[in-house]
Amino acid sequence: MKTRISAPDRRDVLAGLGASIGVSLGASAAGLIAGGAGPLMTAQLALQARAATLALRPGQPPTPIWELAAVSHLGDVRLKRFDGCQVVFRNDLPVPLAPVWYGLNAPTGADPLRGRAPAAPDTTETSVIPIPNAGTLLADFRLFEDVQKQPARPLPIIATESSRVAVDRDVVLLIEEWRLRPDGTALPPGREADGTTPLYTMNGMASFELSAAAGERLRLRFINGSQRSVLAIKLESHEVRVMALDGQPAEPFPARNGALVLAPGGRADAFVDTAASAAFLLHDGKEARQVGSLKISGQLDRRAPLSSPQPLPPNDLPEKLDLKGALRFDVALGAAEAGWIKPANFSTASAPAFRAKTGRTVVLALKNPAPITTVFHLHGHPFRLLDKLDDGWKPYWLDTLAIEPGQTQRIAFAATSPGRWLLESVATDWAAPRLVRWYGVE
Repeated sequence: MKTRISAPDRRDVLAGLGASIGVSLGASAAGLIAGGAGPLMTAQLALQARAATLALRPGQPPTPIWELAAVSHLGDVRLKRFDGCQVVFRNDLPVPLAPVWYGLNAPTGADPLRGRAPAAPDTTETSVIPIPNAGTLLADFRLFEDVQKQPARPLPIIATESSRVAVDRDVVLLIEEWRLRPDGTALPPGREADGTTPLYTMNGMASFELSAAAGERLRLRFINGSQRSVLAIKLESHEVRVMALDGQPAEPFPARNGALVLAPGGRADAFVDTAASAAFLLHDGKEARQVGSLKISGQLDRRAPLSSPQPLPPNDLPEKLDLKGALRFDVALGAAEAGWIKPANFSTASAPAFRAKTGRTVVLALKNPAPITTVFHLHGHPFRLLDKLDDGWKPYWLDTLAIEPGQTQRIAFAATSPGRWLLESVATDWAAPRLVRWYGVE
């Protein structure tokens, strides 16, 4: 392939684009809201953990996988901000599992590690969860890697804004990473990947095609559904204007060189005004490859030309953070001596990474002592990436940060949600274990 994009700029990688874990689906509605009052039910969603196959290699037998499927929806799962969603979860896999929602900053009661055990095989559980924010969410089995017999596909879930967003179409683009053995089966993450071949798909296809007319304004929801790799995605010959990161609205800005850099689980909403047919190019830090294409057919007639896109409606996050009065903590990522353990061994009896009172600003100095880039996920609260001089922050919210070897990055968040929340750390190597700790907001 002659067309190429450069490797992801390390500063872009460190800008962190990613995913927090919010609430999973296993608890009763009464446990989700402090004081026992559940949200008013306005939506329903039936989820199933099940075995499936995916045609990853043309002309070859399909590859066995596991997936989280929305059996109650045709097409994308779309909820609304402020919904109270009744979720019926059916586990038809041979191991205990629970969906974990990334980007859902809701009360903590249903988290499978802190609140209850995951659902046993061949069982069904019902719960009601609140949807407090609009944004691009992701549900998957990320915390249950140790028991997975097959790699699992995540499920994008869209929480739409209360008011209409001025776009012609809203399209989800889920990018996934696979490690294929010589026999065509796929290796789950957390295992040595020697002898496997990497493969990347967009919306489950090795060569995805998106059809559009020239002059359309598309809202493209890019999701890095891979488990370990920081990826750069680019649509050739188009300006890609970033509108939201990790499900939270941002001050609109053009992607550098037209490429978005996403950590595992990261989401970026971008507006693109279509002009001509073009390739979707993916770079994994080693090489560029085409994973899809935009095919233009015809012209969209408009009464008036497109104006500059306006910011998305806010999710009512705090405008200011009190850095001078902040609580400050050092967090060394992935170090066993610092208390990081596999999710299978997690216990809230372990020492917390830190505690904070509700209403305080918290600043974390995230240190990566590993010889490889490590990804950090903060559950429960979106955060700001602080400037180097600790005197301001980037004009967007995140819940994931990729940190280079030996580097330290500082983040700040307002501790607004009481409870026990998880921290995640995973190195960008297929065999690396996923590790967790917890912090408390009281």
